[in-house]
Amino acid sequence: MSNATSASTTLMGTTWRRFSRRRLAPLALGFIAFLALVCFLSPWISPYDYKAQNLALGPVGPSAQHWFGTDLLGRDLLSRLLQGGMISISVGLIATAVALLVGVVYGIMAAEVGGRFEDLCMRFIDIVSTLPLTLIVVLATVVFGQNIWMIFLAVGGVSWLTMARIICTKTRALKSRQFLDAAVALGQSRWGIIRKHYLPNLAGTIAVYATLTVPGVMLLEAFVSFLGLGVKAPMTSWGMLIKEGADVMEQCPWLLIIPSAVFGFTLLALSFLGDGLRDAFDPRTLSE
Repeated sequence: MSNATSASTTLMGTTWRRFSRRRLAPLALGFIAFLALVCFLSPWISPYDYKAQNLALGPVGPSAQHWFGTDLLGRDLLSRLLQGGMISISVGLIATAVALLVGVVYGIMAAEVGGRFEDLCMRFIDIVSTLPLTLIVVLATVVFGQNIWMIFLAVGGVSWLTMARIICTKTRALKSRQFLDAAVALGQSRWGIIRKHYLPNLAGTIAVYATLTVPGVMLLEAFVSFLGLGVKAPMTSWGMLIKEGADVMEQCPWLLIIPSAVFGFTLLALSFLGDGLRDAFDPRTLSE
């Protein structure tokens, strides 16, 4: 037991060291963790109710009372930014989890069976990829109802195609490696090979793609909300805040600059985090 614990501790230390090679990766991780924490605690820590209007106050710039200013209806922008972050981050995480689950299972299954089955699976992805995915999300929300959980499933349901293609290609390459031939010769089950060999070697690809998918689905959610089929008022998201700010950018520039800056820094942090995760889980650096 002690040997196993020691090996696990050593592996975690090695993984963190490889992750920290990208000096900005730990900072990005801390920024994203802090941002997610304050957003999800926003119902308790927000200075004002995000939907409370003060028409007599109207739009005012940043001040001691309202650090980020207020919008046209006198609503506190900081409170709305935290509430919008909770929605946008939730959409990004849940939809990405759906996309990863479907894409990884589909890609590994297609490559494992191989032959004509793999060709059919890839042709299906090619056909679906030619369709306007945004239109699919819009139709799903119209047919199945407009609610936040439908957005999670609809956005995740159209975001798995690229992941499935990448995983299938990577798995097909792994099948020709000698260590997999040895695993088969030793009598390992297919599930054992997937768990012990495929997934560890695909972890870096999955991690990097996840960090790229999160902002992508957040942008897709913002576009759907822009069409009036996503988040309903008075609930908000970062995409809706940016859209609202763009409409009045000349009169109230802070309504566009502040949400855009927060969203931009989040996307940048996810990029740095993806670089760190790629290095941490890259099997070519396991011996370093």
